[in-house]
Amino acid sequence: MTQYIDVQDVAELVKREGLPRVIGAMAGYIESDYRDWENFDKSARVASHSTVGVIELMPTANEALYAFKYVNGHPQNTFSALPTVMAFGVLADVGTGFPLLLSEMTLLTAIRTAAMSALAASRLARKSSRVMAIIGNGSQSEFQAIAFHSMLGIRQVRLYDTDLEASQKLKRNLAAFPELEVTIALTAEQAVRGADIVTTVTADKTNATILRPEMLEPGMHINAVGGDCPGKTELHPDVLRDARVVVEYEPQTRIEGDIQQMPADFPVTEFHQILSGAQPGRTSEQQVTVFDSVGFALEDFSALRYLRDLGQRHGVGRELNLIPSLVDPKDLFALVRQEPSTARATDRLSGATAPAAMA
Repeated sequence: MTQYIDVQDVAELVKREGLPRVIGAMAGYIESDYRDWENFDKSARVASHSTVGVIELMPTANEALYAFKYVNGHPQNTFSALPTVMAFGVLADVGTGFPLLLSEMTLLTAIRTAAMSALAASRLARKSSRVMAIIGNGSQSEFQAIAFHSMLGIRQVRLYDTDLEASQKLKRNLAAFPELEVTIALTAEQAVRGADIVTTVTADKTNATILRPEMLEPGMHINAVGGDCPGKTELHPDVLRDARVVVEYEPQTRIEGDIQQMPADFPVTEFHQILSGAQPGRTSEQQVTVFDSVGFALEDFSALRYLRDLGQRHGVGRELNLIPSLVDPKDLFALVRQEPSTARATDRLSGATAPAAMA
């Protein structure tokens, strides 16, 4: 049977474990899979774009497991009481093709994005980083703040959003972490000033310039999360030009990330190269680093793998009769085959006439 984990199940697992612990554990699964980079099938996600948003499929596999995520991005959904991002995913056995897990991934994606952001920052941000600015205070912002607090030791968080109510919501939710000092800034410039790390996680599908060169300071790390589809950016090109830029999977980020603004030969480093030691992380205290994050299927693979293990350990989730169970695997028709007496009764009820018997 297929294991099924819904929204309430994921929420229950997070409450049992605690969100910081879940984020840290998921980051461990992601790091493990990135270190096995060469053994994964990799491709840019398959996207269907419209004027109001995007729907995407994100597949990947290694020799044992296959995973995909269905996810959308529709910034105007909040006006219809729907999330901007909605997702579900499947983890399957490569040897048989059998789906092992079907899960919600709206909540899971927010957690895995935060885990990936903090994991990348652990290699790129200065070890002394304690102050973080978050520009864009929507549904992913709490997860980002908690990930950087628990994994990197961030102590001060400065919030900015064009929607003041979003910032106030974020500040209320972060009150559960009293060791975090949270302030709301009146402008993006005010939020960024003096920050060690800046996370940009805006939702509008537009070529925006959330960060400009004059807003940067030496040694700053930029966690650019919101530029994640064609025509959607957050950073001024000169911010990228003067920084060390790290990406997840270069062919996909060239299409969707902030580097879509740059020439095709603009130099970037893939994150797995840093983990393997092929490329260094931060090379100086003064260097400005950018993690141009668009979300890659490998991270969803890791998230589903972790969720399956966590659900089984806690006994959370249920069996789903998604695939037929057959006595004879070649006889799918057995599921709908009727006994002759039942078939005749059905024919009479429907008014059908049985064919005459042949002499």
